[in-house]
Amino acid sequence: MPINISQMSVIARKAVTSQDWETVAACATSILQHNANSAEGYFLTGLVEKVNKRLVIAIQAFEKTLDLDANRYDAAVELASQYSISRRNKEVAELLERYTEKLNNSPIYLDFAGTIYSEIGLPEKAWPLFVKANQLQPGVDLFQANLAACGLYFGKVEESRDIYRALLKRFPNHQRNHYQLARTATAEDRAHIDQMQEILKQSDATADRNIFMYYALAKELEDLKQWQESFRYYKQAGDAVCSVAKYDVANDIALIDKVIEVCNADWISDNTVESGAKNSKKTPIFIVGLPRTGTTLTERIVSSHSQVESVGETLFLQMVLRRESGVHGIENMNPEMIESLAQVDPGLISTGYLEQIDYRLGESAFFIDKLPFNFLFLGFIVKAWPDARIIRLDRNPLDTCFSMFKQVFTWAYKFSYSLEDLGKYYVAYQRLHQHWSEVLEDRLIEVEYESLVSDTENQTRILLDKLGLEFEQNCLNFDKNTAPSTTASSVQVREKTHSRSIQRWQRFRDQLQPLKTHLENAGIKVE
Repeated sequence: MPINISQMSVIARKAVTSQDWETVAACATSILQHNANSAEGYFLTGLVEKVNKRLVIAIQAFEKTLDLDANRYDAAVELASQYSISRRNKEVAELLERYTEKLNNSPIYLDFAGTIYSEIGLPEKAWPLFVKANQLQPGVDLFQANLAACGLYFGKVEESRDIYRALLKRFPNHQRNHYQLARTATAEDRAHIDQMQEILKQSDATADRNIFMYYALAKELEDLKQWQESFRYYKQAGDAVCSVAKYDVANDIALIDKVIEVCNADWISDNTVESGAKNSKKTPIFIVGLPRTGTTLTERIVSSHSQVESVGETLFLQMVLRRESGVHGIENMNPEMIESLAQVDPGLISTGYLEQIDYRLGESAFFIDKLPFNFLFLGFIVKAWPDARIIRLDRNPLDTCFSMFKQVFTWAYKFSYSLEDLGKYYVAYQRLHQHWSEVLEDRLIEVEYESLVSDTENQTRILLDKLGLEFEQNCLNFDKNTAPSTTASSVQVREKTHSRSIQRWQRFRDQLQPLKTHLENAGIKVE
C-alpha cells in the first residue's frame, strides 16, 4: 500500500517535537523508500544524524536536501550549524548570507541562524535576526535570552538587564540568567543576593550545577565590599568546576616547556626554510597575554584606528597548527604537535590561517586577532608572518591571577579555577614570557596594563608608533567604538580607562597569601 508522504512528514514533525528520534528515523526511511529524491526524507535523515552526532552523514543529508530543493531554508540553517561544528566558518557565513531573507517568517530558524552567526564571531549579523525572531514571536524565553546575551556584546546593557529581570520573574531558578543579570550592573543592595541564596538553600542540586549562581553571588558581594563572603563563593565556584574538569596542570606546563625547547633562538633564526606570508595584503596584529591583563582594552584602542579592524578572539591559528602538525590527539595542543610543527613550512600556516579568517575581513590594511592563548604560538607566528605585529600585555601578577580566578571561561584556561594551579601555571607562563623576550627581541611590543590605564594618551601614542600607525584621536575615544565585543570584558569596554582594578587583589590579601608566597618563592615580584 503506497504511503502518503505528506502524512508521514506530519508524523515525523510531531516526533521531532517530542524528540522521538526512532519514529523520525522510521518516517525518513519510509519516505526515501517511496521516493529516493525526496528533499523531506533527506532533511529528516539529517535531523536524526545530527542528534546522533554523526557529523559527516548529517552534512551529507542536509546538502542533499538543498540539492533537491534549494528553497529549503530549514536545511540551509541546519547545514550551517553542522559546518560551524566542523569549523568551516567561511562556508557558514556564505550559506547564511544566501538564506537570511528566506527566514523572515520563521522565528525558530531566525533565532537558530542568529545563534550560529554568534558562534562564528559575527554578532553584528546575529543581532537583527534575534530582534526579528522576538518581533514575530514575543515572549519565548530562548529567543529573549539570546537577544539579551547578544545585546551585551553591543553595550545594550540596560535593555539586556530588563530582559533578564523579566525572564527571572517567570523562571526564578534559572542560574545562568542570574549570572548574566549580575554582570549588567554594580550591586547596590542585597536584594538579588538574598534571592539567589534562598534559591540555593531550597535546591538539592550538586555543587557543579550551581556554578553560575556561585559566581553571581561572589560578584555582587564583591560589589558590596563583602570581601570574605565574596571570596567564599568564588572558591566554591572554582572548586565545583575542578570537581568535574578532569584537569592536570602538569600537562599544560609540559606544553610550555616543549614550546621553549622547540622554538629556540636557533630555530627562530633558521632561514633554510622560507618564511611564510610576505606579500599579503593584510597585516595581522596578534594581541596576547594571560586573560584579564588588558587584551580587550588594547584591542578596542587599536581597532578604533581607521586602518585597523578586529576579528576578536578566534581559534583559527590553533586549528591550522593542529591540522598542519599531522598529529592526532584529543587535546587542543600537545607537545608532540609542537615537535612536528617545527618542521612544517611556515607558508602552510599563514595561508591556511588567512583562508579560514577571510570571511571576517573587511578593507582595512591591518586586522587584530586577540586570543590571549596565542602566547603559546609566537614562534610560529613570527615564522609564518615576517611582518606581523605582536602585542603582549602584562599586569600585576596577583591582579592577573585573581581576576582570572573570578571569571567563567568557556573553553580554555582550566588552570584558573584553582589558586594552586594558577600559581604553578603563572610561574611557567613567566618562564615562557622570558623566553619570548630573549628570542623575539624587538618583534615583541610590550604593554603594561597599569601604565595604559594611568597614562592612556601617551601609552597609546607609543603603541601606535611601534605598530607603524599614525596617531588618531579615535583611539582615545575607544569607548565610543560601536563594534561588538564578545569577550568577558564586553560590558566594561564601553567605559573610559580607569584605575579601579589596579591592586584590587589587596582586598583579598589574606585569602591570596598562599598564592603570593608561591609566586615570591619563584622570584616573581607581586607588589
